[in-house]
Amino acid sequence: MTVETSDTLAVALFSELLTAEQLARNRMSKALPKGMEISHFSVLNHLAHINEERSPAQLAQAFHLTRGAMTNTLNKLEWAGYVHIRPDWDDARRKMVSISPSGRAARDAAIASVSPVIAAIVAEIGSERVRAMLPVMRELRQKLGSSEEP
Repeated sequence: MTVETSDTLAVALFSELLTAEQLARNRMSKALPKGMEISHFSVLNHLAHINEERSPAQLAQAFHLTRGAMTNTLNKLEWAGYVHIRPDWDDARRKMVSISPSGRAARDAAIASVSPVIAAIVAEIGSERVRAMLPVMRELRQKLGSSEEP
């Protein structure tokens, strides 16, 4: 493959990824329960999935965000009663975050509202084609997450 063809392929790939990401966020935002943002859902879903406490710094790192951005999201989630934030008993300068029962319920409600939208898209594309695409998408995500530089 020539450099020009390789560059054209890379540009086409990332153009499709970025456009699909924007359209997916738009659809998800509309489907989420009133008042819930994608960032809120993402943190609640992560905490529900790991089922362990995390520090704000660990969460920021997991989402590739600044600590300030994560703190903003966590403050909103705490205000809504969706997470518990407590001092770290070993280091009072740090805090620990866990999902609350109402946060778990909000996450479950969000999944229930988003699932039909996602299922309809998967049905239109076809389950087999989506299943075949997942390994490539996972590998791409891992490559992008493994380093900041190519």
